Amino acid sequence: MPVQLNHTIVAARDHVTSAEFLARILGLAPPRAFAHFMVVTTANDVSLDYRAVEGEINSQHYAFLVAEEEFDEIFDRISAELPYWADPGRSRPGEINRRDGGRGVYFQDPNGHLLEILTRPYGSGNG
Repeated sequence: MPVQLNHTIVAARDHVTSAEFLARILGLAPPRAFAHFMVVTTANDVSLDYRAVEGEINSQHYAFLVAEEEFDEIFDRISAELPYWADPGRSRPGEINRRDGGRGVYFQDPNGHLLEILTRPYGSGNG
């Protein structure tokens, strides 16, 4: 079997709320409980397993490749309630980027993790 990413653990102050946030924003199935995790599964069967932690959470970055029509639906939810940026350094607020002929935008989850949706993998086109 070729190597594939199966899951990653995401630290959260409130793992239920955080998992529900991601599933709602991305339009995914509701999270499911597994042991002490709340699991959000993407279309390619990779899961983000939210785990409750106490204390400081180190911000991580999670990028999600989406189709053009999904981008519009997700972006509508993001722009209705969250600040967003065209870049990971958050120097271009209220904008989307158009790298490689696609679109991308960054936003934060309730724990400060920097999330991203993009329609083309970086390096796949011109620009």
